Amino acid sequence: MGILKELILVFLFLLSTFWMHEHISRFFSSKLFPGLPSYLSDAIEAATVIAVCLLLCLVVVYIPTYVLYPEMEILPIRVRIGTTVGAIISLFFYYFVQRHRERKQLQEEFIRSEQLQKESFKAQLETLKTQVNPHFLFNSLNILNSLIYKNQNQAAQFLEQLSEVYRALLDNGQKTLVSLQTELKLAEAYMYLMKTRFGSKVEFHLDVPQERMHLSLPPTSLQMLLENAIKHNGSTAQRPLHIHIYTSEEALVVQNNLQPRLEEVKSTQLGLENIKKRYAFLTDREVEIIQNEDEFIVKLPLLKIEQYENSYHRG
Repeated sequence: MGILKELILVFLFLLSTFWMHEHISRFFSSKLFPGLPSYLSDAIEAATVIAVCLLLCLVVVYIPTYVLYPEMEILPIRVRIGTTVGAIISLFFYYFVQRHRERKQLQEEFIRSEQLQKESFKAQLETLKTQVNPHFLFNSLNILNSLIYKNQNQAAQFLEQLSEVYRALLDNGQKTLVSLQTELKLAEAYMYLMKTRFGSKVEFHLDVPQERMHLSLPPTSLQMLLENAIKHNGSTAQRPLHIHIYTSEEALVVQNNLQPRLEEVKSTQLGLENIKKRYAFLTDREVEIIQNEDEFIVKLPLLKIEQYENSYHRG
């Protein structure tokens, strides 16, 4: 019966040790001391494991043994050997569990990275397909052709903005995040092309403060929203399409009045879905879509670089 009690105490000690190991690992993985050298952090972590082991030996083994067997003499040499062996075993199992945890975390990060890269490539492909399709290219070249005869300076400007759109798509398409300033540069070039094409039928209203320019978002996401707004809404000089771009708290808002086209527009529905999936890999903040009888609004979260760096360690 005594041996059974001792085995139960040992089992409780091991169970509580593994339970505490998990919490110690989580605590030190949270990087609460970013300025601390790694060797010092490792030493504190090991000391914490040993201290917790000794405390558990006292609480789970020695005190219950003294209570259950008050007549038993616990020799100091046995205490020293038991605590030393327990500390060594505890350290061994702790780093075994920790390495397993790190491998699992690394594997999850790799999977997330692969998925995010896949979504980014898909976004780049969809954007390029839209921009290079014969309809867009024909309209752009047709406008350029007419401008050459009417206004050569404007034609040169149009060609410059057209090349800026393609350059930005190729340069930034494979990036995970770009600054709002970079994304607006692409959007402004795209808006210039659309304004040249549609004239007073489309009105763009841009109101983004300078202090928000350092924040980031997935590349081409703003351009894709502008493209969707023009694609799905009709416009005339008397009833122009108004597209407002502004910031609200830490989100970029794209808002347009609803004027559905009379003819049916073929849509793959991949644009918004792709943007939402890319955000899902980067942050817990969701893309917000609001639609009523008069307006269609999309709110894109603006991210800080450190938010992205920590995004794989959520939850």
